[in-house]
Amino acid sequence: MSTKLAGVEGEVSKEKLMQDFRLVVTDAEELLRATAGIAGEKVSAARERIQENLAAAKVRLNEAESALIEKTEYAAKATDEYVHDNPWKAIGVAASVGVIVGMLIGRDR
Repeated sequence: MSTKLAGVEGEVSKEKLMQDFRLVVTDAEELLRATAGIAGEKVSAARERIQENLAAAKVRLNEAESALIEKTEYAAKATDEYVHDNPWKAIGVAASVGVIVGMLIGRDR
């Protein structure tokens, strides 16, 4: 069970990483637009290199996002199948978690 939790936490951190990466891509695109009027051979070469790298990064980001969605859908299907195959176990686990959460909430008061 802890392996499954670690997988979920890993997926959450991957999602956060993809959001951060999207922000960096957006900022880099904005920087390119802001420096569009600056002339010079070195600036033009750097701008071209950055645009190529951004295009490649966008492709990788889309691929990673698709993989994350696919894994999430697989996990949801597996959970759904487990609950349908083992309804009493699922009810028992949910009830146990509810009792534990209730006890923890009650202790704080």
